[in-house]
This record gives sequence, structure tokens and C-alpha cells, in this order.
Amino acid sequence: MNFIDMSPEEFCELVERVSRIAGDYLKDLSERAIPAKGTGAEIEQKFRHTPPEKGDPEEALRGLRDTALYSRAQNGRFFGYVLGSGEPAAAIADLLCSVLNQNVTAWRSSPAAVTIEKEVVGWIAQAIGCDQFAGILTGGGSSANLMGLAMAREAKLAANECGVRATAPHAVYASTEAHMSISKAVGLLGIGRENLKLVRVDERFRMIPDALEERMRRDKELGIVPLAVVTTAGTVNTGALDPLPEIAQVAANHRAWLHVDGSYGALAAIALPGKFAGLAKADSLALDPHKWLYQPLDCGCLLHRDPQAARAAFAHSGDYVRPFGQDPIESHVYFEESIELSRRFRALKLWFSLRYHGLESFRESIKKDLLHAQRLGSLIERTSELELMAPIELTAVCFRYVGDRNSTSPELDQINFDILRRMNERGRVYLSNATLHSKFCLRACIVNHRTTDSDIDEVVSEVLSAAREVRTVSPP
Repeated sequence: MNFIDMSPEEFCELVERVSRIAGDYLKDLSERAIPAKGTGAEIEQKFRHTPPEKGDPEEALRGLRDTALYSRAQNGRFFGYVLGSGEPAAAIADLLCSVLNQNVTAWRSSPAAVTIEKEVVGWIAQAIGCDQFAGILTGGGSSANLMGLAMAREAKLAANECGVRATAPHAVYASTEAHMSISKAVGLLGIGRENLKLVRVDERFRMIPDALEERMRRDKELGIVPLAVVTTAGTVNTGALDPLPEIAQVAANHRAWLHVDGSYGALAAIALPGKFAGLAKADSLALDPHKWLYQPLDCGCLLHRDPQAARAAFAHSGDYVRPFGQDPIESHVYFEESIELSRRFRALKLWFSLRYHGLESFRESIKKDLLHAQRLGSLIERTSELELMAPIELTAVCFRYVGDRNSTSPELDQINFDILRRMNERGRVYLSNATLHSKFCLRACIVNHRTTDSDIDEVVSEVLSAAREVRTVSPP
């Protein structure tokens, strides 16, 4: 007797019932309040159960309905984080991914999955102007950044002809706006966070190439060897784009590895290729389809110029996983190009999504997001109680409430903190925050295929309404 398996008919019936739950969630998504319903204690109580000794299918399905009810509603007014909006066709393909349950370690383990991943990574590289790059899908940009810097470490700290690794101190360079995953990666790789050198940014929050050159030259005089330069194509705070061609030249002058953290912005090159000149100069590049290709989590990507560099960093295989044949296709192994051995079939949803909608649809959706950011910026500039705090390079819009402009900066910090908390509690529009020039700011980041013009227009009205509710200023 098989206690767990079900017939294909039972499976299809269950899928239909679950799809109705998902459909109901999507049907009223635009009208739902964004925050999860209930307090932390209430939600914990709702889902706290003893392990069931006997199954109860109906109770389990009620649990799925509750899960949808108590989850954050990522509708068109969700601008909280740099997080894609979960495109439905990709979500459907993800069901088949779980049913197939392929472990995408090597061609012999999952021939279709490996073939599809290689193809879809090639599509992405071509779409952003990095045609000759190879790569691999990852759990996200943080993993891709870690892997890119691991490749840099192995490439630049390789043993000499006597088998002895270099012992001089090495440094990684990034801007003061670099993502926190860079610091984590430097620590995890044993390079040491004290060897992460942060470089000044200009008034647009972009790394200053001359400041990078000066820092690297000064460090070399102190005996510190440049290991890698991390440049950012879309900083998490403001969406700033570092001047990549100039930084690439500085890195090349010092024989340093060039890693581009494009987790937020690089995929916008699909729509605005001229804005991302120099991406192909990278040695490695992190990007996130679960951001600006709107894929369900998780779906990151690492592209790199030289597959041999990936294998030098990650190839360490036991005999039990050694490929048997020599065929160049059938002997392909992903575990020698990645920190992962067990890998889910991330490529299926992206491959299906791109084939279902076409690259043109994604290009137009990205352009729409970019226009929405400009629309919000214009609304802010036309509202005397609000102040734009940074140039809008991509779709991160940083601003703050200034009221009658008679409050001190610390007072405005508290006012904007209270506004953010109140408007997110109200649940109509969801924002996050950033600190720019030591000032607390409101931040809307638009990477959302569901967003409409009317959703954008609600941001200003919600901020002003929340400002009145927190009673920090007189009503405008």
C-alpha cells in the first residue's frame, strides 16, 4: 500500500482546487490591503499546530486559503523593495518544475533541465549585450555576488609555479552605495571585511573613478594588492549607475577582477541598452530575473566571461558524480561551476515565461516601470510639501515630506518615519526607506508589472494623508 502517492486523477482534482485558491487571490489582489492581515502573535497562533498524525485534506486546503489570506498582497501599489511582482505564467510553470523534481546538477541527472538552463542563460546574456558570456542561475543576486567574488579570489590568488598561494594582503573595492551582500561575500570568502575598501560617490551617488584610482594606487604603495573592483548597475538605495567604462579601465590598469552587481538594474538593458554601456567589460555579472523579469522567487543569475574561471573556483568533485562520457553536451556538469550541488529547475519558469509572453512584452513592461518612476518624480516636484532627494536614474524614487519647510532635519526624520509607518499600516500604498546625506527618506521602487498610472498617483495622496494622520504638521 502506498500511503503518500495519488492517482493522476486525484492530482488533477487537487491542482484544480488549489488553482481556484490562487485565482481568488489574484481576483481581488488590486483591492486588498498590502500588509499581512493580523499581528505577529495572531498570525503565529493561526498557523501553530502540533504535527498531524493523520492527514486531513480539507483542513490542509483550508490552510492554503489562510496562507493566501495572511500573506502580503503584492499588488500594483507595492513599491517596498526591489522585488519583482511574480508573473503568473512563470508561477504555473513552477508547478511543473516541482512535479518533475529535477536536480539540475549535470546533464546526466536532468538532460532537459540543463539544456533549458543553458539556453535561457544565453538568452539573458544576449538580451543585455553580453553575447559571449556563459553563466548559471542562482538563488539570487547575493549568491551571484558571492560566486563572482569567489571566482575573482581564485583567479587573482592562484598558486604560483611552486604551488604557493600569494600571501600579500588583497583588497576589494566598491562604492559606499554598494549592496550589503558585497560585505558579506568578502567576509565569507575569508578576504576579510577590513579589506573591503569603500570609494566615494558623487552627487548622483555614483562611484567616482578618480577616487577609485587614487585609493587603489595608494593601497599598492602600502603593499596591498588589488583583487577585485565591484561596480553597481543600479544601487539599491537610488538606482544609481556607476560609470562602468571608466571604472573598467581603472580595474584593468591595476589588473583587478571586475565584478558588476547588476542585481537591480542590469536587466533594464533589455529596454535601454545605451544606458548600460560597458556591461560586457565585466569579468562577472550578477543579475536577478526575480526582479525586473518579474519572476517568482527564486531566480538570480551569474554571468561570466570565462567558464574556466568558474571551474577553477568551484570544481571539486567526488568520484560518485564524475560524468561517464566525453560528449561535450552530455558531460556538462553545473556543480563544477557553482557553490550548489542540489539545484532546483529554476530555468523552467523563466524559459516558459519568455516564450509565453515574448521578450518584447518584458521590454515594454520595463519601459512602463521607468515611465512610472518619472511620473512619480514629476508629481513630487509639483507638490510643495514634498522634496525629491535623489536623481531618478532607474525606478527608485527617494523623497521626503517637508511640510511648510520650517522643521529641523531631525524633526523631519521623525516625521517621515512616522509617515512611513502609518501609510504602510493603512495598507493602500507600501513604501520603504533610505538614508541619503544622513536624512531619512521615503523610497518607492517600481519593478511591478501590475502598476498603473492611478497606482502611481496614489503615492502622493497617501503620503499627504498619512502626514495629516500622524498630526506632526498642520493639514496642507
